[in-house]
Amino acid sequence: MSRLTRKLKDIGAFVNEACRQSFEGPFYNLSMGVYGLGIKIASIRNPKAAKMTSGHREVWRRLQEGLQPGARYIWIHAASLGEFEQGRPLIERIKRECPEYKVLLTFFSPSGYEIRKNYDKADLICYLPIDTASNARRFVEIVRPEKAVFVKYEFWRNYLRQLNVHTIPTYLISGIFLPQQRFFKRGGSWYRAWLRWFDRLFVQDRRSAELLASVGIDRVTIAGDTRFDRVADIRNSARRHPLLDRFAGWKGDSPHTTPVLMAGSSWPADEDVYTPWVNAHSSVKLVVAPHEFDSERLKVLKGRFTNGAVLLSEAERNPELLDKTQVLIIDCFGLLSSAYAYADVAYVGGGFGTGIHNINEAAAHGIPVMFGPKHDKFLEAEELKTLGGGIAVSSREGFETNASRLLFDPAERERRGRWAGEYIAEKTGATGIIFDTLFPPDK
Repeated sequence: MSRLTRKLKDIGAFVNEACRQSFEGPFYNLSMGVYGLGIKIASIRNPKAAKMTSGHREVWRRLQEGLQPGARYIWIHAASLGEFEQGRPLIERIKRECPEYKVLLTFFSPSGYEIRKNYDKADLICYLPIDTASNARRFVEIVRPEKAVFVKYEFWRNYLRQLNVHTIPTYLISGIFLPQQRFFKRGGSWYRAWLRWFDRLFVQDRRSAELLASVGIDRVTIAGDTRFDRVADIRNSARRHPLLDRFAGWKGDSPHTTPVLMAGSSWPADEDVYTPWVNAHSSVKLVVAPHEFDSERLKVLKGRFTNGAVLLSEAERNPELLDKTQVLIIDCFGLLSSAYAYADVAYVGGGFGTGIHNINEAAAHGIPVMFGPKHDKFLEAEELKTLGGGIAVSSREGFETNASRLLFDPAERERRGRWAGEYIAEKTGATGIIFDTLFPPDK
């Protein structure tokens, strides 16, 4: 290629980028403005939208008061609670091994911020303002992070552009890409350009890397999913709970003899599937952790069980209630992942709704995991199914068949549980790969 040809090509690329910016930027900013207005209107009646609106009003004050002059910040952004759990292993390693840095943690969703706003490993926590050009410019210029990390699915155009303008190294971790995403569709060149603002994308699997390569994105590392590191950490640090000990029949270091089923992140649609079987098998104990709960939800849930159900909060006041009931309902946050240690078999909810919740938390304890039919976007579900440690059920009858087989056949249960545990063990290590790239040992 001649020098003139290269120059003309460079000029063409510059003109193309300028044209793209002149059309795409204003159109995107208009859509973000409309989106922000929609949240404000929804906040009149919707409690979550109201919390988000209130949080956005507080961001600039929190940054002004909370940021320490001269401090070196790593900015980590998670959309919600699930993404936070993926980012958490990296945050905790930074705080453990790089104490010279401070961590700014931002959330988009109230369901993440409200639960983790007091997380003690982050130095400052706030909402991320709506991704308008002015918000992004103001945010990046105030914070001036040394590095920025987005978790899994977060692609905010104006923030990425501002980070690029200020030459701030920017990363995506635990990314997963699918053919139906806009980056890979016809007319997706605008969106693909956003990916070039990342210095590196750490993806979960080879399929994601190949999809990115197909559209010319090559700054990619197949690191795996940091959630596996997180669930392994949780399993290793899990503590015994006296009330769960009593309910499950654990005495000293001797595990229970009565089969225990754990229903984690349970929704009413899941309860339609497993409740009839539980009511028909009084010899099996059940621990339920509803995904969301209020007083009315708990009242209805308790009423579904014919052999007795007790709330954990009730058992705290009167532990003897646990000796007379088949079902224990966990009506608090933060105990689910440790509670799986008491189960012989897990059922993880969400698969009869919008999609399954975290099945890795259960599999990390070396038990077979059942889940509903809506799991096609979850690589771990497909892989666990293939290995035999995960079992998908699509109906009440399917649940009953598999629950009976797993809970009443110890050999089958042990075999499938071992496969689940080995799967988690083989998947750990993503955090180390990411950390060593962001913070090379020789620097």
